[in-house]
Amino acid sequence: MRIINSKPGRLERIALGALPFVALIVTYAVASHLRRLDNPADKLLPSLEAMADAFGRAAFEADRRSGDYLLWGDTADSLLRLGAGLGVAVVVAVSLGVLIGFVPRARATFGPVVAAISLVPPITVLPILFIIAGLGEASKILLIVVGTAPVMVRALAQAVADIPDEQIVKAETLGASSWQMVTRIVLPQVWPKLIAALRLALIPAWIFLVSAEAIASTSGLGYRIFLVRRYLAMDLILPYVAWITLLAYGIDRLLLAASRRLFRWAHLGGETL
Repeated sequence: MRIINSKPGRLERIALGALPFVALIVTYAVASHLRRLDNPADKLLPSLEAMADAFGRAAFEADRRSGDYLLWGDTADSLLRLGAGLGVAVVVAVSLGVLIGFVPRARATFGPVVAAISLVPPITVLPILFIIAGLGEASKILLIVVGTAPVMVRALAQAVADIPDEQIVKAETLGASSWQMVTRIVLPQVWPKLIAALRLALIPAWIFLVSAEAIASTSGLGYRIFLVRRYLAMDLILPYVAWITLLAYGIDRLLLAASRRLFRWAHLGGETL
């Protein structure tokens, strides 16, 4: 049997997926131990126990000054900003993506400018956003929108443009209006593409969120990481990075599960990563 035809079972798939994570943890534990043999006070690679203790304090011990549980407060603030930014980006992406992909004149008018904007590094416009929107929540949300919406617009516009012409011709033959074609042909085929685009947008969205929180914020996961950086508190920084990774992975898996459940037909061609 060829290797490409040998597929793992469910338990084997779980074991194989967990193997790299276990190897990474073991490698870090060994490296940390060897480093602390030479310098027990080393802060660069703290032990797993030290990181667990720091993470536990942030999660389950109230801060002496504010009385808040730092981890949960930071997580809530960051997720609210992330959700608001991606929510606005989704509205923009669906509206412009369908318009550009479905209407030829709109494609000719807005396609080039959207393509150009999508190539601008969003982090470079952060100072402009701070000047225009101030240092509050609006600038952080706008950065996520600027960083994710243009790429999502291009992805959805291409998905609409890829709809077979035969479907549009048949709908026109049956007397469907443009609005009916959008609601009954275009949008049903765009929704799974939207979820796929949103999953990919999570990567830059987290980058821009952490960057904005690090520069101008008093709360959030990115703010906390850069706040304790001055104290070389790697025992807290590394768990926070791992926590952000876990949150991002969890959101990605939830979106994939929703897509599989709501749009099973879009996943019939093979396994979706």
